Amino acid sequence: MYQPKFTITNDILANIGLIEAAREVIKNAPLIPIYEARFVKEAILRTVHHGTHLEGSDLTLAETKRIIEGESIIAGKRDVQEVINYRNVLSYIDGLEKEVKEGLYYNPKILKKINEIVCERIPLEGEGQPGEFRTTQVILKDERTGEIVFRPPPAVEVPFLVEDFFDWLNSPEGKKLHPVLRAGIAHYFLVAVHPFVEGNGRTARAFATLILFAEGYDIRRFFSLEEYFDKDAQRYYQALTLADQSGPLEERDLTSWLEYFTQAMAVELSRIKEQVKRLSLDVRVKKRVGAQIPLNPRQIKLMEYLEENGSITTAEARKIVPEYSDDTIVRDLNYFVAQGVARKQGRTKAARYVLK
Repeated sequence: MYQPKFTITNDILANIGLIEAAREVIKNAPLIPIYEARFVKEAILRTVHHGTHLEGSDLTLAETKRIIEGESIIAGKRDVQEVINYRNVLSYIDGLEKEVKEGLYYNPKILKKINEIVCERIPLEGEGQPGEFRTTQVILKDERTGEIVFRPPPAVEVPFLVEDFFDWLNSPEGKKLHPVLRAGIAHYFLVAVHPFVEGNGRTARAFATLILFAEGYDIRRFFSLEEYFDKDAQRYYQALTLADQSGPLEERDLTSWLEYFTQAMAVELSRIKEQVKRLSLDVRVKKRVGAQIPLNPRQIKLMEYLEENGSITTAEARKIVPEYSDDTIVRDLNYFVAQGVARKQGRTKAARYVLK
């Protein structure tokens, strides 16, 4: 049975802490249904676009959006098909998530199905078939130098390696690990084994997403790790390569890769958390005064403090937005009073503004 080797470093612990903090905020933030639907829709778009762009697609985000919405565009047939396929993969994961939660074991059949969808209607090299393990050796070369940069295990070993991996993933020992670490390990292992002729990166990332979704880390489906990886592609591939170079597959140290993977999720979720906080603040204000009021970024910061602490003074506000003058701050606080969000206690700049 496969046994992943890694050390829980301070960086990994810090990243997991950030992930948990962001997850709690995102899960419990009150959002207007239309906002929530928009977040999910945008996350799907970003995942599909960046997940295919990372593999060489030339489509823009706008073009990807049009394809997902069923429009016809002038573009390479393969690029268009890859977008359609990856959107279908996400739909497959949605349908499978409940089954996994109810006790379905992860298995090679699921992995093969993901790859089958990823590669549907895409011509494959040699005798490769979508959803079938490769039967030939594959290598990846540097396009500029011709140097071999990645040689996965021989094809004959693939079924046994995959079986060993799933034995670990479904084992009591494997299930004790944090779901984010399990997803990160799955991501790396499947890329390293390269079980298919085509679509290994997309298949690995999709399977890692399934683990997160099925094990309590769907986080309202607001995030896109693919976007982070695509925008940080050089470090993403460097992190994978560094693990590749640490020894034979079964002995490789995944510590640096898991530091990178958990950092990616921490950064992405922290970004989503800040967006959700602002939108949930909009909901809370609307509930309080019976109407939605426009807030600029500076006023949002002040309102967040007011919501959290119940009151605010000019001196306290100055620490939150130190780049603005007292006159500007007082105008903002008086704006809250005029909108019925707060009431003013006192008459001078020492006055306290109390949340209604």
